[in-house]
Amino acid sequence: MNKPEENNVGQRQVSIKRYSSDAAQKKIASQSVDDAVAVESPLEIRIVFSDGEKRKDRSLSITMRTPGDDHALAAGFVFSEGIITSAEQLDSFETCGPVADGETTSNQLRVNLVEGFGVDMSRLQRHFYTTSSCGVCGKASLDAVEAQNVDVITGDEVTITPETILAMPNKLQDQQSIFGNTGGLHAAGLLTTGGRLLMLTEDVGRHNAVDKLVGRCLINQQAELLRQSVMTVSGRASFELVQKAIIARIPVMVAVGAPSSLAIDLAERFGLTLIGFNSGQKFNAYTHSHRIREVDAPPETYQELNKSNL
Repeated sequence: MNKPEENNVGQRQVSIKRYSSDAAQKKIASQSVDDAVAVESPLEIRIVFSDGEKRKDRSLSITMRTPGDDHALAAGFVFSEGIITSAEQLDSFETCGPVADGETTSNQLRVNLVEGFGVDMSRLQRHFYTTSSCGVCGKASLDAVEAQNVDVITGDEVTITPETILAMPNKLQDQQSIFGNTGGLHAAGLLTTGGRLLMLTEDVGRHNAVDKLVGRCLINQQAELLRQSVMTVSGRASFELVQKAIIARIPVMVAVGAPSSLAIDLAERFGLTLIGFNSGQKFNAYTHSHRIREVDAPPETYQELNKSNL
């Protein structure tokens, strides 16, 4: 096979041999073709913070991600992990470290926090241990979120109709440019309560897609938008994704796939409306369904909303 070539930052072309069943000939046919695949590469996120009169530079995390939107990914990560609590605590971003063979840029990104802002690294190490070990037990995971001083989401003025929820899967997929070519990425979308898609992010990691979404809002000084909108994700609703939604103060989260039991417990405790198994024809509301407006509509309404670009 030929050496792969990237045609843009999120996907690359590779030469493959494709096999398929030929029913008419009653045999397996093969052909050499080019195929688009999603790019996956590591990113080390570092933070620079104040410790008294000194500035310290520490490695925070290494994540496998789809390149592109790295600043948003890093901003969303430090926010969702409770390292910062507002966009005002971010100062700047800079690429650092050597460029690896075959790469065009370094896979290290430094997040500079504002002067005078300190970080308790020992607390972070304890926190990362809890999350990476799946919380050891469910109660420990729930308590760990509570220990971040996260308040229960109120936002009861944010309501959405069932018709709008059912239209979300098609809207998300229609805008997934890299997924359309590769079939290999997760997506997260932020929508108005009327169903208008405000922004969409893609990544090989479902948690990265959400971090990019939240990070974009922070960098663009639109954190308040998160409190007034609905987030939809292309996969399942894991504990980690629900945690990120709650910390970002997003009142409604809609998943195409299933939620885990711990994700449901977390959503219930912190006031998040959690919806799963949204197929475009039906969905399940697991927690705080009072934000779903019961509106009778003729069957054709579902089809019209699914076709709408609003």
